[in-house]
Amino acid sequence: MSELVLLLLRIGFLVLLWFFVFGVVYSLRADLFGVKVRKLPAEATAGAGSGGAAPAPKPKPASPRTSGAATASTVTKLVITSGPKAGMELPLGTDPMTIGRSSECGLVIRDDYTSSHHARLMLRSGTWSIQDLDSTNGTFLAGSRVTGGPTPINIGDPVKVGATTFELRA
Repeated sequence: MSELVLLLLRIGFLVLLWFFVFGVVYSLRADLFGVKVRKLPAEATAGAGSGGAAPAPKPKPASPRTSGAATASTVTKLVITSGPKAGMELPLGTDPMTIGRSSECGLVIRDDYTSSHHARLMLRSGTWSIQDLDSTNGTFLAGSRVTGGPTPINIGDPVKVGATTFELRA
């Protein structure tokens, strides 16, 4: 074998090795820092208009909590009580709502303790339920970790996903 062919094989092997190293570094970077997520238009305008300050949380109503299961006829909104989006209210329909970091979710929560698809809020047999979607840090309903299948929610019960707490209200 000539020295030219041997030199070209060595250079080719070196280039191939560097492609492998860059592939590993790219994969590690994606795992550690995640992929870039586009900012939603509502968040972009809210962040720019308020100077980056979080909205002040609304005070809780003085009326006592209604007990019993949160049925479709009694629940009309989801209210975030603590976390980065405290005070925000979302109207609820009959469709399931996915909660997580992903821009595909119905309720997007951007914090380090929330999985991309963390939990699902759904209407089952006329009653609202929460289901953990195998999240890393878990979903908590009234202080207890949600495990297994969908768990019914009572009106006013705090649901904690990452650093955000919300509840269902009439």
